[in-house]
Amino acid sequence: MQEVVNLLTKKNKTIATMESCTGGGVVNAITNIEGASEILKYSAVTYSNEYKIKMGVSSEVIAKYSVYSIEVAKEMAFNISKFANSNYGVGITGKLNRLDINNPYGENNITYVAIYDKDYDKYYTLTIKSTESTRALNKDLIINKIVDKLLEVIRR
Repeated sequence: MQEVVNLLTKKNKTIATMESCTGGGVVNAITNIEGASEILKYSAVTYSNEYKIKMGVSSEVIAKYSVYSIEVAKEMAFNISKFANSNYGVGITGKLNRLDINNPYGENNITYVAIYDKDYDKYYTLTIKSTESTRALNKDLIINKIVDKLLEVIRR
């Protein structure tokens, strides 16, 4: 994440995150880096559909695709970027090692990630299979993959 913060600082770009299953793990990794306040605009942990919708995610998109979908991750990324007026928005939704009785649809142990680049009005996406034995290890796996994707996107 150090390199992500360095690149964003060097390019004078900002980032915002809307996380669900990672529970703020991405923003935590960002704020562990000195100088993060220069590039981090805002972050939200939206575990419930209610708060995803309050943050701008379309209830129709949730109903059509399920809250666990790349479409919802894109909505999260776009809306957090718009809300924070940041260059990049990161949206993360998925299920880690558990069934969700409130949202029975969507594949188990899959996380959907979208990175929205406001400057080019473009999305970059990841679908990550949870392969680790614990929730904490799966969160680390997802965060590491997001760091790799962020580096790829920011370097463009």
